[in-house]
Amino acid sequence: MAVKINDDCIFCGSCVVNCPLGAISTSDFHLEIDPHLCTSCGTCASVCPMDAIQLTEIPDRSVR
Repeated sequence: MAVKINDDCIFCGSCVVNCPLGAISTSDFHLEIDPHLCTSCGTCASVCPMDAIQLTEIPDRSVR
């Protein structure tokens, strides 16, 4: 799974303070999710008041 923040984000910071792994950071009205820290637990999506965070499937590129 991958976590994506869409344009509906209002930069309230709920996801930042609630991420149990500290995988989300802010800078200049931009939120960034560190893919090396994020485990796709969904906590950020569950606290987002704008439903601006989605968990999406990553296609398995190893299968051909």
